Amino acid sequence: MKKVFTFIKSIFVILMIWFVAHSIYITIDGLNDKKTNADVAIVLGNKVNEDGTLSERLKTRLDKCLELYKQNRIKIIIVSGGLGKEGFWEGKKMKEYLIENKIPTEKILIDNYGNDTEKTVENSMRMMDSLNLKSAISVSQYFHQTRIKKLFRKKGFENIESASPDYFELRDFYSIFREFLAYYKEAI
Repeated sequence: MKKVFTFIKSIFVILMIWFVAHSIYITIDGLNDKKTNADVAIVLGNKVNEDGTLSERLKTRLDKCLELYKQNRIKIIIVSGGLGKEGFWEGKKMKEYLIENKIPTEKILIDNYGNDTEKTVENSMRMMDSLNLKSAISVSQYFHQTRIKKLFRKKGFENIESASPDYFELRDFYSIFREFLAYYKEAI
C-alpha cells in the first residue's frame, strides 16, 4: 500500500512541476511583445456587459490594439467574437469602440462568428487570405497567446506574433489553469 501511495504522490508532484513550468512559459511568452510590425492585428473578443459596455478585460485588449495602430505597427484590425449571452455581438461592439477612438471604419474588419479561439483563428485566416495579408499580431491576455500562436502555426500561418495589455486580475489564476488544459487538448 505504501508503494501505491508513493507512486501516486510522485505522479502528483510531476504533474504540479509540469503545470508550474508550463504556466511560467506561457506567462513569459505572452508578456513578450517582440515589437514587430504586421499587416493586421487580430483582437480576440471577450465579455460585453449586460448594459452594452465593454468588460475591462476587453477594453484593455482594444486599447492595446489602438496603441499598435498609433505606433504604425499594423495597418488593419480584425475584431473577432461571438454573440454573448448578454445579447451583444462582441465584434460589433469592439468596432464601435475603435471607431469612437478615431480608427477609420474601413480599417476594421468584423468576425462575429469567432465564438472560440479556434473559430477566430480559422475565420481570421480566411479573411487575411482573401486580402493577401501575410503577417499578424494577436491581441489578447498574456496567458492566451501561446495557444493562439500555436493554432495559427498548426494551420500553416507562421508569421504570427502577439501583444498583450498590461491588465491582470485574480481571475488570471483560473484562466492559466484553463489554458493549460486547452493547450494540451489541442495537442491530442
